Amino acid sequence: MSGRLTAGLVVLGALVAGVALGLVLVAPAGPSAPAPPPSSPVPSIPTVSSSASDADLAATSVLADALVDALRRGDATEFGRLTCRPQTSQALADLQAKWDAAGPLTVTLAAPPAVAGDSAGVTVHVEGAGGRKDTPFPMHRENGRWCVPG
Repeated sequence: MSGRLTAGLVVLGALVAGVALGLVLVAPAGPSAPAPPPSSPVPSIPTVSSSASDADLAATSVLADALVDALRRGDATEFGRLTCRPQTSQALADLQAKWDAAGPLTVTLAAPPAVAGDSAGVTVHVEGAGGRKDTPFPMHRENGRWCVPG
């Protein structure tokens, strides 16, 4: 397996695990639900760049809105379409099972995306029966397309 593919799979695993963990933390806790694991490091969101083009600001806003919509609907397949790398059907099925267990969520953008060159990020506010959480999502431009790394 090439080093680049391995690195891509590691990033994908970390991204999916972070998203799933963030949503599980706001899911309702049942009587036998284990305590949530300690927080992992949060990906950094770039600060807004005055040199960001209108096209980049618009494209990252469209991606952020699509991300919020996929999370709100609990649609792992749609989330997979937003990632830079194709997701395995097993990874998407695992993510879907976690989202289904989380129940209904209220999902909004905490602020517009911040763009810096080929990197951007947005913070998504998620509320569910188990609480609320602000989760940063990095974005990256690959081959002219903005996507969620992973």
